[in-house]
Order: sequence, then structure tokens, then C-alpha cells
Amino acid sequence: MSTLTLPALTANKLPLDLSEDAFGMLRSSEDLLTDSAALRQRLTEDGYLYIRNFLPKAEVQAGRMSLLNRLAANGCLHPDHPVEAGIAHPENPLFFNPKLANPNPKISRVVFGPELTGFYEGIFGRPIRHFDYIWVRSLGRAVGTPAHCDLVYMGRGTHRLLTCWVPYGEVPLEQSPLMLLENSHLKSDRIKNYLDSDVDTYCENRPEEVKKVKEEGGWSHQGWLSQNCVSLREKFGGRWLTAHFQPGDFLTFQMNMIHASLDNQTDHVRLSTDTRYQSASEPIDDRWIGENPAAHGRAGKRGRIC
Repeated sequence: MSTLTLPALTANKLPLDLSEDAFGMLRSSEDLLTDSAALRQRLTEDGYLYIRNFLPKAEVQAGRMSLLNRLAANGCLHPDHPVEAGIAHPENPLFFNPKLANPNPKISRVVFGPELTGFYEGIFGRPIRHFDYIWVRSLGRAVGTPAHCDLVYMGRGTHRLLTCWVPYGEVPLEQSPLMLLENSHLKSDRIKNYLDSDVDTYCENRPEEVKKVKEEGGWSHQGWLSQNCVSLREKFGGRWLTAHFQPGDFLTFQMNMIHASLDNQTDHVRLSTDTRYQSASEPIDDRWIGENPAAHGRAGKRGRIC
């Protein structure tokens, strides 16, 4: 895709290089849905699978309205527009709110329903289980998520986890779609120290970390690999890959895949969830399971001697 067909795009307010060597579109894999072996091979090669038109659109729409109604009830949507338009309130910024989906039967139907369960059973080739916790994102006109890998937030069980990112509504390029750094899953040796870290682990022999993490419930570090997606891509090579997502699409990728999101340059709320799936026979990170997961709360903190 040439730069002439793309709008100006930014990540953390920095203009992205949209040349063909630096930016591109995700490869779609819905043509392989009947061949689990081929899907596994492509996942190994690309580090991700982008599946279009897979989830029932009626269920995705029901999930979208459940999120919008909860946002409206909290005064987060513009009162001069219908709820279904999803226009953010200019004076009530959106923020990360787990209660939008924990619990939320409409969202659970989408991410834990038979479609995705069957898909991941095919990918893993055995019974699967998922984290019970659902990450839900609602982003108005704001900067997107900095570049990171998911492993630093959920690496206490098996590392053979897969993330599933689902958009609830159309997400054009100007509305903060997720983007992956091409082939970054093959370069983990370059960020080994980062991937070995855990945001909820602290050094018991470092008073400042004890205070920050154990006593105040914070993180040892934010988990970002970089807030500069431009220089990061120049360092690692490859392209930032994304798509103009539609209801029914989803994107799945490995724990060591570097990813981020574009800035939302519109007043439309970008709604999405991310969830995790793994083989049922492998260890699971207990911060994210159960009726009331510990998540990043104090119960999930872990000390060590550094």
C-alpha cells in the first residue's frame, strides 16, 4: 500500500514512517481455517494469525452495546449523540476499567464462546483453558498503547500462551487499531532481560521497590519496551503491521510478539478486548484465574532477592 492511500498516522504522538519498508497490512489467514496444521505453521512463521469475518457479528454487536451502555451509565459518552454511535464525552476521559467486562455475559459469550474455544483447540491440538480475566479497552481521542510484549504481565505459568484481540465495531486506521512489529517474535534474544522480567515482582533487598510494589501496589516497571515506535522499528527492522478491522475479526499472537496501538485521532470510542488461551495441561498464571482474580493487585506481588 503506498503512502498516498494512507492517512497521517501517529503512535504516542510521533508520526509513523508509512513507507512500504516500514508499514504494511496484516496477512489474513481465514483461508486456512479448515487446516489446523497450516494455521500452526503460519503462526510459527509470522507469530500471529489475523482472522477476518470469524466471530458472529450479532454477538459482537451485543458485546459492543453492553460496553457502550456501561460507558454511558458512567458519563463517558457524549450526551448529544446516541449511545450506539460511541462518541466519547469530551470532558470525561476514558480510562482502563475492568468492570466493563468482569463480569459481562455478552463479552464472555464472544471471547469464551464455542467459536474461539474451537479455534484454539485446533491450534493447540488438545483441550484448552483460558484466563478468566478479560482485559477490556475503551479509548477515545488519545494516544495508543506503547510498544510491549505480553509476557511481562502474565508469564508465571506456561509461556505457550496466545493473546486474542477482538474489536467491537469497525476500527479504521485513525481509530487506534492494534499493530504488530513484523517478525519481532524471532528476535527475542535481543530483549531477553526484558522478557524475563515480571511487573509484579520486586526485589526484597531494595527498599524503594518494596515500597513501590509491595506497600503501594505498583509495578516494578511499567512493562513498556519503548514509547517510541518509530525508533524501535528502526532498531529492530521489519514493518509495523495493522489492518482496518471490522466486526467479526480477531487477531491472535504469541507472548513475545512486540505490539502497540496507533493513536485514536477521532472522537469515536475504540472498543476491544484481549484474552489469553493455553493448553489445559500446562501451568497457568494464577493472577488471572478464579472468580475474583488477583490481577495486578497486592495479592499478586512476589518478592525475591536480587
